[in-house]
Amino acid sequence: MQDKKRDDGRMADPRLRAARYRTGTDDDPEADEAGRPTMEQRAQYVEIQIAQAMRRGDFDDLPGAGKPLTGLGGTYDPDWWIRQKIERERLTGLGPPALTLRTEDAELEGRLDGVHSEHAVRELVTDFNRRIVEARRQLQGGPPVVTATRDVDTEVAAWRHRREERGRLAREEREREDAAIAALPWRERRRALKARRLRDGW
Repeated sequence: MQDKKRDDGRMADPRLRAARYRTGTDDDPEADEAGRPTMEQRAQYVEIQIAQAMRRGDFDDLPGAGKPLTGLGGTYDPDWWIRQKIERERLTGLGPPALTLRTEDAELEGRLDGVHSEHAVRELVTDFNRRIVEARRQLQGGPPVVTATRDVDTEVAAWRHRREERGRLAREEREREDAAIAALPWRERRRALKARRLRDGW
């Protein structure tokens, strides 16, 4: 009688009945004593759900599809999750200096290319080196600072080279565009020159 009451109480729970129905364990002799589905039945249910999701296309066009997994060849980093979050969401000023400086180090060339004078490049690199040295001296714990300082003269020379290369590529592109416009009939040439002046903000 006691077993009958316990069974009636169990069957009265609509969530349990729904779960048992979905996994096919309603009145199933393989269900355990408490009426829960076995591990094999749970695994079968999960496989069915995955197969149905694949047919619906729920896994199509996921971020990173067709790309190799990152970070497999490197050494283990205990702070990988916060580093990836900072890089993925481009957070600035958050996290320990070891991580923020590493992110800044990866983006330093882009920042340097955004300035227009050697003096500004020297100031940026000097400030970057100063913060690395300060972070190495900090006594508050946290992951070690492995970001290396940058040689100011080397960075200035690299900045100058990248700037000259961008100028050379821009000149070559302009020459190709001039040649293409010169080959057009005069009406189309006038339209192309006008469009270029509007584009360049003349």
